[in-house]
Amino acid sequence: MNRFSRVFNLLWPASLMFVWLLTLPVPTSAQDSTYVREHYTKYEYQIPMRDGVKLFTAVYVPKDKSKDYPIILKRTPYSVRPYGVSNFQTKSDNQRRRYFHEGYIMVFQDVRGRYMSEGEYVNVRPYIENKKKKQIDETTDTYDTVDWLIKHVNGNNGRVGVSGISYPGFYSSMAAIDAHPAVKAVSPQAPVSKWMAGDDFYHNGAFLLPHAFDFYMAFGQPRPQPKSVPDIRFKHGTPDGYKFFLQMGPVSNANAKYMHDKVAFWKELTGHPQWDDFWAARNILPNLRNIKPAMLVVGGWFDTENLYGALHTYAAIEKNNPGARNSLVMGPWSHGEWARKNGQFLGDIDFGARTSDFYTEHIEGPFFDYYLKQQGDLKLAEASVFETGTNQWRFLEQWPPRKTKEHSIYFEEGGQLTFRAPETSGTSFDEYVSDPAKPVPYTSQITQWYDASFMLQDQRFADRRPDVLVYQTEPLSDSLTVAGPFTATLFVSTSGTDSDWIVKLIDVFPDDTPDPKPNPAKVKLGGYEMLVRGDVLRGKFRNSLSEPEPFVPNEVTKVEFELQDIFHCFKAGHRLMVQVQSTWFPMVDRNPQQFENIFAARAEDFVKATQRVYHTPKFASHLTVNVMN
Repeated sequence: MNRFSRVFNLLWPASLMFVWLLTLPVPTSAQDSTYVREHYTKYEYQIPMRDGVKLFTAVYVPKDKSKDYPIILKRTPYSVRPYGVSNFQTKSDNQRRRYFHEGYIMVFQDVRGRYMSEGEYVNVRPYIENKKKKQIDETTDTYDTVDWLIKHVNGNNGRVGVSGISYPGFYSSMAAIDAHPAVKAVSPQAPVSKWMAGDDFYHNGAFLLPHAFDFYMAFGQPRPQPKSVPDIRFKHGTPDGYKFFLQMGPVSNANAKYMHDKVAFWKELTGHPQWDDFWAARNILPNLRNIKPAMLVVGGWFDTENLYGALHTYAAIEKNNPGARNSLVMGPWSHGEWARKNGQFLGDIDFGARTSDFYTEHIEGPFFDYYLKQQGDLKLAEASVFETGTNQWRFLEQWPPRKTKEHSIYFEEGGQLTFRAPETSGTSFDEYVSDPAKPVPYTSQITQWYDASFMLQDQRFADRRPDVLVYQTEPLSDSLTVAGPFTATLFVSTSGTDSDWIVKLIDVFPDDTPDPKPNPAKVKLGGYEMLVRGDVLRGKFRNSLSEPEPFVPNEVTKVEFELQDIFHCFKAGHRLMVQVQSTWFPMVDRNPQQFENIFAARAEDFVKATQRVYHTPKFASHLTVNVMN
């Protein structure tokens, strides 16, 4: 808990925020580049680590020598280009722009084994406890870097902040463990935390195919020596990701057809098909101890990759470090969107204000100013969370909120979703045939890589398929705000021996909802089925990620899993909808629907399966949600 923070407001409606943000100038990339060149001197160093390996580091120092400045350090595997002291960065994200204009010393480092840094790269390099003198991990590389910077960069004030998004978010988390005394503030943003469970390439044991394949086809290529040129992105030959991955066939074909044994980590990624010591060593959450810097953990409600990482990093710091200065920010963003865009729109949905700009100016900027410049009166809530549906920031004393009440929402015959448990048997189940040859698409768009807005996309394209079950309430008489994680409890059977279970919670707008104005995309909001949260469980992992179990064909089985947190108001007149399906392609790779190692499956192993979802007093499939009082 952040005992030193003060809540400066309970609510900030988007309409008021919008009026304030209209007054903010938005510099262009060209203006940013010119400003940095005019006001900063760039230096490049090879900073030695304790084992002798040198890490390439670019340092931008203000030309004004009238005072000392704090340091913001960003460590990345994605290159600190452009290289050369006369070549200045031409693009800047929302936060980086602010730090340059506010007079911070900006430091960017290629992590060990990437781009111009020496050494061997290790994906999510495991933390080493009780290290010996020359043993290294990402905590020691950060410590040694900070120590060198404090001693060698003129004009610094001896205070350092560390920040990064996604993989750099992982390096930021590592920077906070056993931190150098000069590190006063750290902000892990969408940080990698626990692969195999919920981050990036796996969700509850199910493999997120395009995320892993497209990423490692570029990032995973060998780098025998330092390089300054960017990774080469894979060319699919079609804009249609659904088509490409369906034609690729089983996941084993990825290596056979495209990688040809050149991508070492792909073999590790697919060579550990269940939780084991390999994955446990890469789980940072138990190691988030001995945290001394102030922490600001940031995530997006619609982040496919690392929503899990943001929520669980914050929770682990809270659990492992009583009294830590630890705060959480969750906005209505896709992966890293708070840095790239103004945050007013995601896909078809308008949040009513530039939420990213508000975050930068009122949350992250003041956080680093306070701890690194020792300026301002920090008014930072424990949890600054954006409530979708009503589109407003709420500033809370804890996350999940304290004042909630648990409600169960039950599936019933006829596609009904109700707040009462079934009392009579009626029709005992609904069923569909899941065909891996014709999987349900995860988005209605024709897209390669992925459509970041699919996490809130209109689901009408899916609810009309025969292999998707649909349940919905009557229109709500009163608004219902759901906050925190929620649980899907399904009683199911399958004619196969394994199956994926995808559950989607949806906000159905009234049919008379007006279309947005202006409306260049010709969005129809009447009857819009906005996805609020969807996730997948690979059925064989229903009881354990480390000990998969087959289904007994056609036997009723309990399948239960927790879906990631939401903070959403279902307004009066709206309906709640739940969709259940067994494919979500190509976001989730296809399950052969037989109990086996999917990474070794052959084309002939993929079979149709009849899936049943039960809703009787004995087998009452339902969701359990937390509703704010």
